[in-house]
Amino acid sequence: MQLKPLNTFAITLMLSAALIILFFTGFLELPSTNSAVSSAKDSIIYSLSKSDSPEPFKDLFKAFKKWDSEVGCAQFREKHRDLLVNGSKISSLQNVEGEIECGELQMKHVSVLVKGWTWIPDNMDNLYSCRCGLSCLWTKSSVLADKPDALLFETTTPPLLRRNGDPLRAYMELEAGRKKSGYEDIFISYHAKDDVQSTYAGALFHNNRNYRLSSVKNNDTLVYWSSSRCLPQRNQLAKKILSLLPSHSFGKCMNNVGGLNEALSFYPECVKDPNEAPKWWDHLHCAMSHYKFVLAIENTMTESYVTEKLFYALDSGAVPIYFGAPNVWDFVPPHSIIDGTKFSSIEQLASYVKSLANDPVAYAEYHAWRRCGVLGNYGTTRAASLDTLPCRLCEAVSRKNGRHAKAL
Repeated sequence: MQLKPLNTFAITLMLSAALIILFFTGFLELPSTNSAVSSAKDSIIYSLSKSDSPEPFKDLFKAFKKWDSEVGCAQFREKHRDLLVNGSKISSLQNVEGEIECGELQMKHVSVLVKGWTWIPDNMDNLYSCRCGLSCLWTKSSVLADKPDALLFETTTPPLLRRNGDPLRAYMELEAGRKKSGYEDIFISYHAKDDVQSTYAGALFHNNRNYRLSSVKNNDTLVYWSSSRCLPQRNQLAKKILSLLPSHSFGKCMNNVGGLNEALSFYPECVKDPNEAPKWWDHLHCAMSHYKFVLAIENTMTESYVTEKLFYALDSGAVPIYFGAPNVWDFVPPHSIIDGTKFSSIEQLASYVKSLANDPVAYAEYHAWRRCGVLGNYGTTRAASLDTLPCRLCEAVSRKNGRHAKAL
């Protein structure tokens, strides 16, 4: 039987009213425009356990054991499966892994002479066996490299002119403001856009350290901070963070432990050699390892400038609280750091850190990348570090044909 128009209108009105009631009582919810994509903040907060009861812990091994039983490497690998399958496909790092076009190399042997005073470690001097059968001599000795194919300058400016038959001029600038000298043939920096990239990861940035790392974490003082270059902007940020978190500050900036060498008083096992006067870098990693977190703030926050401040913390077995390069995740392992810029406030960050410090499973997940072998972009970061620079520079010199390259 066909409904009369009046009855049809009444039924429509009743259905609309019912829908409105269901909506406002929460039974019916319209889809959010953001429901398909979690925010960066959500991706950070998810790592806390669902348990509401705090579980303070000091023993890192016990935290690992608890994580193994509740989560485990299989689940962690599955979560980051794309990184395992595809590896790094990011523009912030050069293509430094795998094969190269061997036909591009014009020389089978290249010698690089490091010129002038430089912080480049002496133990980089070596004869390297590189890809495509290329051999590479890297040395500070003009006796060993009497006819170098390239001269490397780092703290001094290369020669203004290069004539035919002269070595190529390589210039390295790893500081945030990276600027070419204007006289180099090859420019080396931390950025992938330059001729040769050198990241701050790898072993050669921290030679001769005490690597005795503690498995016992301080549960009363959560954060390690050390800075002796007291930049106003960085100090201001650090002061806000450390005012909300129990911390030890060992450097010149905001020192609260009674002096610059107090780390060894706190942790005498970190003395490297009792017969030598201690240097701050001798015990750096060992001291850091006693803390659950290390505050790492770059001098300058700019793209791809990710320095030893972050990698020291990772190497020490602490969790970095990082402020710096906006693309930092292009350089570090998955779920390895706390990116402070992803929190809506310093108070929210501090609250998260405190909660994480009392959650052994969630804390142990920040170490899972190392224990489960899920490096992600970090594999490429290390492959582009100072450790591999000699071969990669020699390859660049070989492509240009070294001292046989025509002068411009």
